[in-house]
Amino acid sequence: MTNMIQHRVNDCSNASPRLDIQQAWWTMVGLGDGQREWTFEEKFEKIAEAGFTGIVGFVPEPAEAERWRRKLDEYRFGFGALAFPRKREDLRKVLHQAKHFGAQYINAQVMDSFVIGDEAIALLNGLIDEAAAAQMPFFAETHRGRVTQDLHRTVEYVNAIPDLRLTIDLSHYVVAGELADGSAQAEPFFDDLLRRTSAIHARVSNGQQIQVDIGPNGEHPMVPHFMRWWENGVRYWLQEALPGDVLPVLPELGPPSYGITSDNYAANRLELSDRWQQALLFKRLILDVWQRAQR
Repeated sequence: MTNMIQHRVNDCSNASPRLDIQQAWWTMVGLGDGQREWTFEEKFEKIAEAGFTGIVGFVPEPAEAERWRRKLDEYRFGFGALAFPRKREDLRKVLHQAKHFGAQYINAQVMDSFVIGDEAIALLNGLIDEAAAAQMPFFAETHRGRVTQDLHRTVEYVNAIPDLRLTIDLSHYVVAGELADGSAQAEPFFDDLLRRTSAIHARVSNGQQIQVDIGPNGEHPMVPHFMRWWENGVRYWLQEALPGDVLPVLPELGPPSYGITSDNYAANRLELSDRWQQALLFKRLILDVWQRAQR
């Protein structure tokens, strides 16, 4: 068994396990007041005003690190670091940067979908060992185009690697499997993954598009399915949680081409959804899921 620190984020307190609703910095790309994109400072202000408690993004380059750290400290934000490793050495570099910057954890999209079977298992084990040696929590995101390309192979990896912890984003498997109204056949596979929940990225797919507008109050018919899955993941996390443990959950609503536009080929593309308002709605849904999971 490798160092258990990789399994969870912990704030080193004796407080009860808690939810940390973070915001993906990627989600803020292109957002503004209709006339211009919000500035760096305005984005931080908007995130804080909305009640988010952290940000997930790439570790800032050295020239930007001080500005980032100053703003994170000003708003008392946590920070999750992104990584796209192809080999242990790639992760080692990010781990060094993340530790120096003060990141809470590594969210890894492990490259790529053509690495399969024993090779993928060896890669994931190596990354887990690298993160454990650095005493940094490490979560592999369930994502298309990565070693976690599809539901079946990811379940195989989970079964083969007891220490593999996941950032859950089931939208990738819903769109890949065209699960337009959920699927009873998929439920046990999803459950295997949800038992390894260490973080959640909240997005809703309709089985044909990776990211859809769920309506002003979450009326989309796929919302109950996703909320049930998220709730199960939170419940499993709570069963293992220790004092001071933190569950990072965030709405991850990407800009085009994740965000659907009126014409993907037009010079001035107009998104068909208000991404910021949708992020605020997802935040409310996440809070509801958290409360339900504790009953």
